[in-house]
Amino acid sequence: MGGFTQNVRSVYWPETRGLVYLALPICGAQLAQAGMSVVDVMMTGRHDATSLAAVSVGSSLWMPLMLFMTGTLMGLTPIVAHLLGGQRLAAIRPAVHQSLWVALLLGVVAAVLLWSAVMPIFEAMSVPQEVARQSAAYLSAVAFGMPGIALFQALRAFSDGMNHTRPALWISLVGLAVNVPANYLLIYGGEGLVDLLGTWIPGSLQQLPALGAFGCGVATALSMWTMALAMAYYTRRGRTYKSVSIWQQLTPPQWVGIRELIVVGVPIGVAIFVEVTLFTFIALFIASFGEVTVGAHQIALSFTTILFMLPMSLSMALTVRVGNTLGQQRLGLARQVAWNGTVVSVCVAAFNSLLLWVTAVPVIALYTSNAEIQALALSIIALAVIFQLSDSLQVNLAGALRGYKDTRIVMVITVLSYWIVGLGGGHWLGSRGVGDMIAPLGVHGYWIGLIVGLSTAAVLLGWRLQRISARG
Repeated sequence: MGGFTQNVRSVYWPETRGLVYLALPICGAQLAQAGMSVVDVMMTGRHDATSLAAVSVGSSLWMPLMLFMTGTLMGLTPIVAHLLGGQRLAAIRPAVHQSLWVALLLGVVAAVLLWSAVMPIFEAMSVPQEVARQSAAYLSAVAFGMPGIALFQALRAFSDGMNHTRPALWISLVGLAVNVPANYLLIYGGEGLVDLLGTWIPGSLQQLPALGAFGCGVATALSMWTMALAMAYYTRRGRTYKSVSIWQQLTPPQWVGIRELIVVGVPIGVAIFVEVTLFTFIALFIASFGEVTVGAHQIALSFTTILFMLPMSLSMALTVRVGNTLGQQRLGLARQVAWNGTVVSVCVAAFNSLLLWVTAVPVIALYTSNAEIQALALSIIALAVIFQLSDSLQVNLAGALRGYKDTRIVMVITVLSYWIVGLGGGHWLGSRGVGDMIAPLGVHGYWIGLIVGLSTAAVLLGWRLQRISARG
């Protein structure tokens, strides 16, 4: 008993403290970046309904692209963490440079897609003509920011791998601080400024046109490039990065370094894309169930997504800690770090479940006053309470495996669990039921599918981590 207590004090408690210290700034950065999309929706909603619809539809196209880029560039984090742990500092700079080249390419490709491919998609989706026109204008502006946000995510992945997660938080807040006034100026124009500040503002500003959805896109692109330039400046001037000096001399594209990033990062990007499209497809499937069901589903999803930021941030921090330890060739300690993070994720799940249960009624009331929607949303959140454990476990087991650079199996498990088990099973339960025994369960069937899919992912990822970590 005394040996166990000593081990907790010497290994597990310091590791837990360090993990949380890394995770909290990541969580803040995630919330700040999510806040920008919330601000876009709120401010265009106050402009007019068409602008709101245009931004909402446009966001459903550019957000998956950005998340795929972000996931791919996250592959740099375990690479840098391994090199830092092994004190191979000279190898970090070329690795970062290869990531920047990949980020630039991904950003340009994403921009071209947003410029050229959106109108055929809108036509296939039967989007109303005016909404499609404004949404295309919004996306044409956002496209200019895609290389910027890709470069920011690459530099953020580098900083996270260096155990320095706070800059992403502060710079994300800077991006949010730019986004809000730029949105107001560009969406509402001079008349909006007069309403807000009075007639004392310069006449030239009073004459600014209200750009609506297009102005929102310009503000988003501006905040993206602000974040990229601020991160570049900080990584050049910050004392933490002096030992690496990534801006001292630019390394040209090298296939070996690019290949390593692609092998590690693309499966992460695909896994994140699969997760995003899972919820997109569910939203499409339940659209036929009526406005009350759609509204209740969106409220429950919005609430649980905010809470998911904490286990996801813990997962990203766990990738860094496992990668650092493996870089030091301390395989036994890496196993302890990985499983300790898994235990911490269970504690986080218990906290989220309790918070969901206690705050569900007042939080739902903030979203809507419709009693029918409130009752349905509350029943959905009761199911969401159940899957907090499997959700937190699966994302942190995946984070630990990414620390081992074991990303391809994670991708396969994610596709199987999310699309085949979660979406397929949920659609079966929601739309068809089980023979004569269980009638179609509607939206609850889809959420039960989520529980089963996330639980399947947790079990399979736990099995994989057991195999990989046992090699030490």
